[in-house]
Amino acid sequence: MNYRPLGRTGWKVSEISFGAWAIGGSWGPVSDSDALDALRAALDEGVNFIDTADVYGDGRSERLIAKVLKERSDRIYVATKAGRRLDPHTAAGYNRKNLTSFIERSLRNLRVDALDLVQLHCPPTEVYYNPDVFGILEDLVRAGKLRFYGVSVAKVEEGIKALEFSGVQSVQIIFNIFRQRPAELFFPLAKQRRTGILARVPLASGLLSGKMTSTSTFHSDDHRNFNTRGEVFDVGETFSGVGFQRGLQAAEQLRPLVPEGEDMAQFALRWILMFDAVTCAIPGAKNAAQAQENARSSSLPGLNEDTMGRVRAIYDERIRDHVHQLW
Repeated sequence: MNYRPLGRTGWKVSEISFGAWAIGGSWGPVSDSDALDALRAALDEGVNFIDTADVYGDGRSERLIAKVLKERSDRIYVATKAGRRLDPHTAAGYNRKNLTSFIERSLRNLRVDALDLVQLHCPPTEVYYNPDVFGILEDLVRAGKLRFYGVSVAKVEEGIKALEFSGVQSVQIIFNIFRQRPAELFFPLAKQRRTGILARVPLASGLLSGKMTSTSTFHSDDHRNFNTRGEVFDVGETFSGVGFQRGLQAAEQLRPLVPEGEDMAQFALRWILMFDAVTCAIPGAKNAAQAQENARSSSLPGLNEDTMGRVRAIYDERIRDHVHQLW
């Protein structure tokens, strides 16, 4: 496993880390046993950074992580998120009372005295124009309830705005072969300010795993289920905003580029790691085998210029016009 610095925290975190949304819920059923095995397998492979949120399984993901942390003597960093418990999810809800309550709940779920990293969970754009919100986070750092804070964003522009706040240590943003815009402007700015970048949805909700087909189906509890039918799709997060059939066609064009001995998921993760502005990619895993496969992407050879150019050409031909300027 290779490690990269996370912002100005002084931490070095695994460049392939663990995204814990799937073990919380919304990706089909995952037993506690499988979830714990996935976490343990990732840590055994050298993963030392886990990304979760207080709403993943209504806290289930955080509580599962707590169980595994108690088994370990090595330093594991855990990032959680706050804000999506708001109903309605409005900018006004990002106030001292609510944020403090959310953070206190995560402290209990994770069974820790201080949270390593708290990220605002894709708040409304107006939040980035309210310095008081970031002042609240500073106060919570001073109170010892969290060590550092960052943001998870929906749009490149939100990530750029977040960089204006000196305490923001990390920005989590969708970045993958099907969502390439962050590299154009945001990455250079984040590097200049020494802000960490967490690449979320790195496998485009599974489209870049190479395991989906036009007949793939999803459990009724899986948030991707309705997106495969083509009547409606989430032009933000699910499948990176790419229509399911279009994404499958693009994935098939990518398949010949995958080196022998690798699978497409590992290829897609290696592609992300070719960008040195990225701190880590955070693929999810629902079992130990998936966690091991993801983690071992770190040790694979980098991609050459020709391959990177061919990936870009497929993106330009198949994907760019459908997502590039939206986010």
